[in-house]
Amino acid sequence: MTDLTRLTAAAVAEKIAVGEVSAVEVTEAHLARIEAVDEKVNAFLHVDREGALDQARAVDAKRARGDRLGPLAGVPLALKDVFTTRGMPTTCGSKILQGWLPPYDATVTRRLKDADVVILGKTNMDEFAMGSSTENSAYGPTRNPWDLTRVPGGSGGGSAASLASYQAPLAIGTDTGGSIRQPAAVTGTVGVKPTYGGVSRYGLVAFSSSLDQGGPCARTVLDAALLHEVIAGHDPLDSTSVDAPVPPVVEAARRGDVAGLRVGVVREFAGEGYQPGVMRRFTESVELLRELGAQVVELSCPSFDLGLAAYYLIAPSEVSSNLARFDAMRYGLRAGDDGARSAEEVTALSRAAGFGPEAKRRIMLGTYALSSGYYDAYYGSAQKVRTLITRDFARAFEQVDVLVSPTTPTTAFPIGERADDPVAMYLADVCTLPINLAGNAAMSLPCGLAPEDGLPVGLQIVAPAMADDRLYRVGAAVETAFTARWGHPLLDEAPAL
Repeated sequence: MTDLTRLTAAAVAEKIAVGEVSAVEVTEAHLARIEAVDEKVNAFLHVDREGALDQARAVDAKRARGDRLGPLAGVPLALKDVFTTRGMPTTCGSKILQGWLPPYDATVTRRLKDADVVILGKTNMDEFAMGSSTENSAYGPTRNPWDLTRVPGGSGGGSAASLASYQAPLAIGTDTGGSIRQPAAVTGTVGVKPTYGGVSRYGLVAFSSSLDQGGPCARTVLDAALLHEVIAGHDPLDSTSVDAPVPPVVEAARRGDVAGLRVGVVREFAGEGYQPGVMRRFTESVELLRELGAQVVELSCPSFDLGLAAYYLIAPSEVSSNLARFDAMRYGLRAGDDGARSAEEVTALSRAAGFGPEAKRRIMLGTYALSSGYYDAYYGSAQKVRTLITRDFARAFEQVDVLVSPTTPTTAFPIGERADDPVAMYLADVCTLPINLAGNAAMSLPCGLAPEDGLPVGLQIVAPAMADDRLYRVGAAVETAFTARWGHPLLDEAPAL
């Protein structure tokens, strides 16, 4: 039998639908793969073996009855541990939530279950999604399957690594400043940040509420589109949810052509700090788009240079508000409660023990930026820059249909290399941050290996808000052309674990 863990999600779903394999067989194959390799990778924080097999049995029972199955019925999935899951631990990669079992499902979790997607478990992440490497997890770093000495990106490195190591064909991530796209780029997978509000945030434990966005992670553009369609759509439980039809992402992924499209190359996404091999692969991608019939236009978006500074004022400010709820009074870690201390002392001791260094750093930065006398100088100014960035995007999209750039300035860096230099770490997201500030849609997909180190490089495609289908149309065309040129999917070149 074909190795079920190597198939695309679309192929797995088709085999289940026609009865060639059972959902239980598929789930068991992936659980066995997790058992075989995850000790090396550390992609999962929790594996729900019995729950996954129960879901798979339910899918097989539906098929036996002749019930209609959805397009991803029986397909296993890895869920980032920032979405609440009823009866399954949700830690957000932090000790502060150690042992917490949510009493409800996030909307994304519920939609996955309703679509008969089999949830294998919860994936590792930077604490509360704060990071660019998945080194900030309280449960140890996740390792990049291409090179176990390197990071898988962050904050959703666990989800991306589970795909690249064939532990799951699908995964869910969240993207606040690039946390879906950046891990996709450095692991040779596909990651999509939908339009802000396009996927419900209900049950997504908040990092930065005006920036957070859940989205699909996969090994192919079509698989990402199929998953996108399952989780997207208006949700009355989320006040930021967009009440509009889901863009036709699956149709666009199946179409996959760029003939006649205007593709913009942003001048500010290049220059000092970019690895030569990354820029070489990006230049090749632009030439490929020309060959496929796209019109390439060079653009300048001067406010993008301010995106990093604006983001690292806005996001920590929202963190300082959102993480205030973890007070040890209602759930999660509770330290120092010996009956002799006040509630305030218990809260302080619990936060000191429960939050890691990066969470503490951002809480302090945000509290300072919002403090009396500094609000207008810092947070207020950052919001003005956010408006300028949004206007730059609007002007750009008057001239072009999509924008393209490298997803990250470099390939995956060694674990520990930037641990003592937060600013160097933050620079990993310099290409992705402006998209979150404006609320637009974006995708990262593989565009080759850097010649210096043989590690994956990501191509970022950016579309206007609620034009997510353009990502899939362009992404599918690029993916098909590159796969034909290489003779195989890029992941086939990854070393065996």
